[in-house]
Formats: sequence, structure tokens, C-alpha cells
Amino acid sequence: MLVYVAEAPAFAAGHIPGSVHVAPAELVGGVAPATGRLPDLGRLNGLFARLGYRPDLNVVAYDDEGGGWAGRFLWTLDVIGHRRWRYLNGGIHAWAAAGGPIARGAGRQPSPTSVALDVDPSPVAEAEDVLRAIDDAEQVIWDVRSLAEYRGERRAAQRAGHVPGAVHLDWLELKNPWDHQRLTPDLERLLARRGIVAEKSIITHCQTHHRSGLSYLVGRLLGFPSIRAYHGSWSEWGNRDDLPVATGGPEAARG
Repeated sequence: MLVYVAEAPAFAAGHIPGSVHVAPAELVGGVAPATGRLPDLGRLNGLFARLGYRPDLNVVAYDDEGGGWAGRFLWTLDVIGHRRWRYLNGGIHAWAAAGGPIARGAGRQPSPTSVALDVDPSPVAEAEDVLRAIDDAEQVIWDVRSLAEYRGERRAAQRAGHVPGAVHLDWLELKNPWDHQRLTPDLERLLARRGIVAEKSIITHCQTHHRSGLSYLVGRLLGFPSIRAYHGSWSEWGNRDDLPVATGGPEAARG
């Protein structure tokens, strides 16, 4: 199954023949303030039933932005226990640049299936997991928002700043706009310079777990054995007054 995660006009304007469409809004709970949290099980069942999901499917996901929404979808697959997936590096931009065929219009409508999904919590981090990770030298909190958001210079919640001890590496550094949004070469070395390594347990987040869809994807592609996404992200953390917030930085990874 080939899945293009994009807004409907972008999908209609051009997609790989045979693709099915997933809108970003289908991947998020949409409940303020933490709008990016995982949808409830009923909505997940509805989405994957519409897609004609089967556990034996091989899934290839792509998007039009270099991996954020595709990564969010692939994280969702991990959450339902489906590991048979791949990412099309660079998405629709790389495909078109390589001369791949482009279809237009509504796209393929798969035959719906009956699904009853289970949720695997292992790829999911909650606020309490992030709180415990702050003082744990074996864990790294990876913030992929902009530097202005991280430092607290740009406010997108009740409180601005970052989780104390969080390491900053902007999601934009993970993809190359001069190479049709393909992943940046030598990502393992780039991450290691910030202390984001396979030997640590990684929790990644952004504002709504959209940009951190890409950082989660990168960790999975690099074979990191323990990487989770905090799906509440800053829209949850920054709107709770019982959680610690730091400003300035960026901070360096421990150990």
C-alpha cells in the first residue's frame, strides 16, 4: 500500500499512481490544547478500515514536506503494531525530480476492511515519561522545534521555553531542501554531535508531534532501539502549570 499524507489539494495536484490519501487531520486527536495527541481507538479503526488495512500489507509512506507527516503516519503504524513499512526518501518532490509518473485527481479508493486494532504503547511517551527523563542520564529529550521556540523567544503555548535538559536539533536540519527534501546525509553523525545516540533512550517532541514525526522516523531508520514520541508535545507541556520549563540555551546532552 502506497500512502501519501498531505492536504487534499496537494494530493489532487499530483501523487504517485496507485496512492491512497491520508489527510494530516486524520492522524491527530484535534482536542485543544494538545491537538496533536493520538486519536482515540475508534477513529484509528475508522481510518485504517477506510484504507483497506491488513496486517500483512507492506506500506510505503511519503509526503510533500520531507518526512514530517509521513513520519507521523509511520509512528501511528508502530503504535498499532505494524512494522512492515518503508519511507520514500524525499517524498513527492524527489519522485517528481527523478522523473517518476504523476497522477492527478482523487486517487485510488481502496476497498474497506473490518479492523479491530490494538495500541502498542511502546512508541508513545506521555508527560510523565518526559518528566522522569529530565534527570535520567540514560535518556535524551530531543526537541525539534525552532531555536526561537526552544529558547522561549517565540510563544506558542501559555508558557514558552523548553523541557529542562532537552537537547535541541531542529527538524529542518534533518532534510535537505536543495536535494528535493531527501534526508540529510550522515544523520547518525549529526545526531551524535548533540548526544542523540543509539545507546540512549530517546524521547522526541515538537509543538504537536508533527515535526517530530520526522525525528522519530530518523531514529527508526537509524535503528535506534529505543525511541518514543511525546505526542502531547509542547502544546501540552507548555499549557500545564505543574511541569518545569527552562528558557535560553541550547543545552548539551548529558554523559
